[in-house]
Amino acid sequence: MPHSSTTQPCLRRAAYLLLKQPDPVIKAQATQELWLCRADYTINSTIDKDDANNAPGRPERPRLIDPKDVPRRTPYTVAGHAALMHSIAHIEFNAIHLALDALWRFDGLPAPFYVDWLQVAAEEAKHFTLLSQHLQALGYQYGDFEAHNGLWDMCISTQHDIVARMALVPRTMEARGLDATPIIQAKLRKVATPTALEAATVLQIILDDEVGHVAIGNHWYRWLCEQRGLDPIALYPTLAIQHRAPKMRPPFNLAARKQAGFHASELEALTQSAE
Repeated sequence: MPHSSTTQPCLRRAAYLLLKQPDPVIKAQATQELWLCRADYTINSTIDKDDANNAPGRPERPRLIDPKDVPRRTPYTVAGHAALMHSIAHIEFNAIHLALDALWRFDGLPAPFYVDWLQVAAEEAKHFTLLSQHLQALGYQYGDFEAHNGLWDMCISTQHDIVARMALVPRTMEARGLDATPIIQAKLRKVATPTALEAATVLQIILDDEVGHVAIGNHWYRWLCEQRGLDPIALYPTLAIQHRAPKMRPPFNLAARKQAGFHASELEALTQSAE
């Protein structure tokens, strides 16, 4: 029987506890379970922020280094293939954090906002699990290669500005994955080993879900701008400069970006900026 409203645990507080969980396997599994059991939780629009600036729980490995020091990965050797998939697994692990942080950190938003970001967190957890299983089949595990902390750095930069968070995490950082994934898939299909083709299939699952994640970011960015009387298209370049967002580099997956809700004018500006 469902809990009464007075005894239901808080969904946002549960998300915070998951954010602090250091074990990646437990975090991924519990995040997916929270999504499945979300009806058993209440969604408080305001919660205590006793620990608002702390970083997420992480395992001791991988060792985090400067992004420019992370070596390039090739899918043409077993170790190179594993390193490439590890880098994507690390992105997905951080993406769990980004979604849980959005769910936990920002007060005063409609209940569907929190449900949307829990769905994103659960799907990122699914992606991390698929990639971890793939690594294990190769004889590796998450933590075996060095990684960087770029995604979480943007999370920290936007921690006091929900509009900037929606503009620059899903619509910028995650949207880069829409562009990069087909390129990686093409390389894997060129390798054409069973392992490489399996990896390409996993990446397709991720790509399909990520279109939805970017669409959620687009929806809430525009909703917030409308609530505050801001022009979402005119505001974006200012936020990108203010928070030192990475420059978008071609080729762009314009079809996926359009499906994710970018306006034609945004796609045209993106294409022109790369010329």
